[in-house]
Amino acid sequence: MNLTAIILTHDEEKHLARCIDSLQGVADRVVVADCFSTDATLAIAKAKGARVIQRAWVNYATQFNWALTQLDPDTGWVLRIDADEVLTPALAAEIRARLPELGPEIDGVNFGRRMTFQGRLIRWGGVFPVKVLRLFRYGRGQCENRWMDEHIKVAGATVDFTGELIDDNLNPLTWWTDKHNRYASREAVDLLNLKYGFMPHDTVASLRGSQAGVKRWVKEEIYARLPGGVRAFVYFFYRYVLRLGFLDGQAGAAFHVLQGFWYRYLVDAKVVEVERCMAQRGCSVVEAIEAVLGIRL
Repeated sequence: MNLTAIILTHDEEKHLARCIDSLQGVADRVVVADCFSTDATLAIAKAKGARVIQRAWVNYATQFNWALTQLDPDTGWVLRIDADEVLTPALAAEIRARLPELGPEIDGVNFGRRMTFQGRLIRWGGVFPVKVLRLFRYGRGQCENRWMDEHIKVAGATVDFTGELIDDNLNPLTWWTDKHNRYASREAVDLLNLKYGFMPHDTVASLRGSQAGVKRWVKEEIYARLPGGVRAFVYFFYRYVLRLGFLDGQAGAAFHVLQGFWYRYLVDAKVVEVERCMAQRGCSVVEAIEAVLGIRL
């Protein structure tokens, strides 16, 4: 089936070997697109037989789309997988069995993705499993040009597989909060772009499309129109109370509070900070984003 897996990395020595091992018997080639790691990432990638390419980081979308341009022209399918993710044995077996049988009209494959947090698999809150399009025909898909929450887009039909992908990051909570602070800056850029339109708006939002498309539509057309700050609390209440997130236990409580409320509230606070900078300095939104968030567009 000639499948190439693309893994974006920066200092992923904790996760990379486990990720590549989960691809055995599924991926014919593994390409590690690295952002100049300083740990053992490159040595691990090479020891596992992966091809390593390197490029300075801008954002996930540009890095992934650049990696697509580096693939061999005879590539048949592309699998997008993060270094801290693994294919479950069930999904690996399903890909091996079903992918060669798909007709030429099928451009992509959706499957479920779950996440662990502090060693616990999150099962409640209406968050997981989320259907993601991570497997697509080479030349028929690419990543949305967004700063945050980017998805793969394909023009043709897709099918659903029942197997799942697991996101199991082994880093401590301080690393997680630092990462989500950076994520909040990037998501603030996308929210500001919805309001001010300073760059092209690339989106999979659709009420007729995939689960990811419907969620994006709700996020852009409903959530983004709610008052900042208030919407973070509403979302947390929906997840933790109405969708029974409290059943995930102590680790789940930390996850739903931090990811479902703190992170969302932080995004809104950063949007307000950018707009305050615009008002005080009389500058453009692009200038304010660089001054406040340190992101050069």
